[in-house]
Amino acid sequence: MHERLARIAKISEQELNLAEAALLIAVEEYPGLDIEAYLRQIDELATGVQERLPAQAGLEDTLVTLNQFLFVEQGFSGDVENYDDPRNSFLNEVLDRKRGIPITLSIIYMEVGRRLGLPLKGVSFPGHFLVKFSTREGEVVLDPFSGGSLLSKEDLEEILEETYGPAESVNAAPLERLLIAAGKKDILVRMLRNLKGAYLRREQFDKALTVVDRILVIQPDQPDEVRDRGRIYEQLECFRAALENYQSYLSLRPGSGDAQDVHKRIAELKQIVANLN
Repeated sequence: MHERLARIAKISEQELNLAEAALLIAVEEYPGLDIEAYLRQIDELATGVQERLPAQAGLEDTLVTLNQFLFVEQGFSGDVENYDDPRNSFLNEVLDRKRGIPITLSIIYMEVGRRLGLPLKGVSFPGHFLVKFSTREGEVVLDPFSGGSLLSKEDLEEILEETYGPAESVNAAPLERLLIAAGKKDILVRMLRNLKGAYLRREQFDKALTVVDRILVIQPDQPDEVRDRGRIYEQLECFRAALENYQSYLSLRPGSGDAQDVHKRIAELKQIVANLN
């Protein structure tokens, strides 16, 4: 699986099949996963929408039918009760349970939309992944976590307030900058970061470590992940590995804001490692 992920890292954004890559990430947790069967399930969802479309359906008709089919007939919805459940970050689980978090529901929404010819793009909006498409009048932003609802400027500002707090959200980047389309590899990494957070909150450090390794296969140039891997190794009492990762982090980001704290951890770990010899 590591080799297949490494291949994903090398292929172009255009060639990358987002759903297939997201399912490949789940193979570590579900070794017998039938990726082709789940891709067929997405094909079937698109067929279900297509069969309900009027002749010569425009963009608006297709979106309305897509929302009706996915969120009403099929019952896909945001998992508000168990948002932090790691299963919400695995595409196979979201397809099986019809529950997910914004990013996994958005991946399904975009992938079904792509099969219908909809030019949907993912948006790594702070605190809440979204989907958008462009029209002559401007960009339209949708929230698959809330049944594909259209979001106004006020709705987006409200999400920012919930994420940063009222004072900080005022200083956030302009909305146009926050609505830039995310690349497919960026989407995969954000999905993995959600999963990493869920595992860390459960103190499942071995699983969190595997997730960090996957992030660094897809996007090797991520110093924060190298630092986090050091922290996880510390929790697992793998002190030499923790030390190496902290040292790598500082070589990648020598002027980081937390450099002093990391130097302190390195000094303490050197002492621990010396005592192990």
